[in-house]
This record gives sequence, C-alpha cells and structure tokens, in this order.
Amino acid sequence: MTSEQAIVDAIADAARAKEPVLVQGNGTKAGMLRPVQAARTLSTAALSGITLYAPKELIISAWAGTPLTEVEAALAEAGQHLIAEPPDLSALLGGTSQSGTPPQTPVQTPVQTLGGVVAANLSGPRRVAWGAMRDHVMGVRAVTGRAEIIRSGGRVLKNVTGLDLCKLLTGSHGTLGVITEVTLKVLPGPEAAATLVLPGLDPVAGVGALSAALGSPFGVSGAAWLPPEAAQRVAALPSGASATLIRIEDFTESVTYRIGRLKDQLAISGSVVLDTDATRSVWRAVRDAVPLDPAPDDAVWRVSVRPSAGPAVLAAVQKAGVSGFLDWGGGLAWLSGPATTETHLAVEAAALATGGTWTLMRAPETMRGAVRVIPQEPPAMARIAREVKAAMDPAGILNPGRLYAGL
Repeated sequence: MTSEQAIVDAIADAARAKEPVLVQGNGTKAGMLRPVQAARTLSTAALSGITLYAPKELIISAWAGTPLTEVEAALAEAGQHLIAEPPDLSALLGGTSQSGTPPQTPVQTPVQTLGGVVAANLSGPRRVAWGAMRDHVMGVRAVTGRAEIIRSGGRVLKNVTGLDLCKLLTGSHGTLGVITEVTLKVLPGPEAAATLVLPGLDPVAGVGALSAALGSPFGVSGAAWLPPEAAQRVAALPSGASATLIRIEDFTESVTYRIGRLKDQLAISGSVVLDTDATRSVWRAVRDAVPLDPAPDDAVWRVSVRPSAGPAVLAAVQKAGVSGFLDWGGGLAWLSGPATTETHLAVEAAALATGGTWTLMRAPETMRGAVRVIPQEPPAMARIAREVKAAMDPAGILNPGRLYAGL
C-alpha cells in the first residue's frame, strides 16, 4: 500500500467481505508468535519515508514502512540515535519459513520496518537503563479494523493530546490497527563507549556483578552475561570463559573515568576493558541475539523475569536441552532448543516458577499453532482485551489469532 487512504480502502473492503487480513511490513517477524490464517495480506512496506525530523526538538516521524536502517542513518548523520536500541532479528527469525522448515538456499534477508519494530515493541540492551520502545513513542497514526484513521499523541515531547493509544498499539502486533506513521523521541548518540568484561563468573555471580554495576552511580547502559559457548561467538570477547559484560556510554573522558572506577569497585581478576569500536560490535551482537546461534530447526524464546531469577531460568531449562544467555542485568533470558511441545512446556514452567513471562519468538508453524506463545492473561485482563479488540476491530479481521487463539 502506497498511501494511508489505500490502507483504509483495503480494510473497509476486507471488513465488508469478512475476510481476515495478515498485516505486516516486510514480513521479517512472520515466524514469531502464532501463525495468522488470512485470506488477504496487507503490507505497509511501500508506505515509506521520513515525514519530519527536528534534531533540535529530539523528534523524528516516519511512515510505518520506512526501513529502520534509513531512520538510524538519518539520526546518525545528526549525531543522534534511537533510545531503545531495537534489535534486528531478521536473520534470527529467518531461520524457519512460514511452513516451519529451514530455507534450503540462502535468501536475501528483508529489512525490518519502523512500524514492525513498534508493533512488536522490540527493545535492545539499553532497555535496562532507558526503558522500552513504547516509552519513546510520542505519536502514532493508524487505521483500525473499522477502516477509521486514528491519531494519538503528537510531535512534541510535552504532549497530553487525547487518549494514550500509543502504548496500546505499541506491542499489539497489528491486531488492533495498522500503524501508518510513528513519531519517536530520540537522544544524542554517545561520543564514546566502553565495556568492562568480567571473565569466568557463573551465572549467579555474574548477575550479582551486573546488579552491583547497575546499582552504582556510574550510569551503566548495558548488562549481560554470556556462557563460554555464547561468548565464543562474539569476536571481540576472550574465548574459553563466560563473559559478564557491563557497558558505559557518554563523553570520552567521562567513560574512561567511570569504567575505571567500576573496574576498581568490582575488582574481578582478569577483567578487561573494550574500547568504543569493540564495545559497539559486542553490543550489536548481544542486541541481535547473535550469541544464541540456534540450529536451523531450533525454537527460540525470550523469557522476562526479575533479574535475580535469570540464572534459575537457565538452570531449569538446561534439563530440557535448552541453552541461552542473559541480558537486561539478568532480567531477559534468550533461549534456544528443540522445537517440541515438551521443550516449550519446560520453558513455560521455568518462566512461571520465577514469576516471569515468555514469548515464543521462532518455531515451526505447527508448534506455534499448538502452544501458548505468550502467557494467558488473568480473566479480568482477558475480558478487557476482548472488549478493546471488539471496539477497534469489530469484525476481527486484523491478524486474527496472532497472540491468542480465537482473538
């Protein structure tokens, strides 16, 4: 669709025909969550371009189909960046096709779009310090299942315009409306960065060090723990041992001082400091889940728990043949393992036992259609979700079943 009006017309026609619609950008997240059984496909990929960029106001707006790389390039030219550090999971999610089978030949990985990242509420390592993607969405335009254009928020930081539909639509995976335009708050990019690498710590000790660093006054913006096999997959890291990673970003002099103080405070034998270039390379890998390196037919999960429970999740799922690493100070476990219902139930049980939640990020279509890809909501919340869906998409045509069966 090349215009917002074309999307309105397409949804109106689908609603009249009562035909479900698969909503997507470039389809980079098609393997996530439940498969959508749809008679039609609506892509926003052609609805592309930056519509407003005001560096002094720290605001950027773009159509939903704009490649994320285009947005990042425009920001970088002005010395700014996206606060939530959204991951590029195109390669990871491309490990299985819509039919659930690995691709037989290499294919060109499509570029994820701004609308797709917002619709999935994807956030990277910086989330531990600066919040999730939805915290930085200042405004959205969208087309509901009623074929109505809605606008929420605006293009200024101090904004109290209307209902806060920005947070409702961010993370809704196209089930409530088709996002057409997004306005984001941005910030100046850091001049320098450094990573303190603490080798050889087990997950409990590693998360303890991460917690101490995050609780320090030194402004940590990334905190991850990688087991030895995961650390080996990141070129800039020492091999043969686990790696506890702590990042600081800011002006050069400030980074040098703060990383030095933190190193002295933690006093872990064998610790090393990575420079700006190595730091950026390492955290791109962590952001995009490169250390996970699942087999082509493996399933992939993200489990979110309180940071202190991260090691317990890793220990519990290891018995089911699942491995992974920790981000967000221990609060996010990236996991991969056999794509079976039994393995999924083990991951689900580990998340529930620690008071956490899970997302099935990748699996064969048959498995995604048979298991709960995210936790079931409590009855009161489920009722509200149904009422919101009925209000915004009364015919139930937008990405039906994407999150829950029958919704």
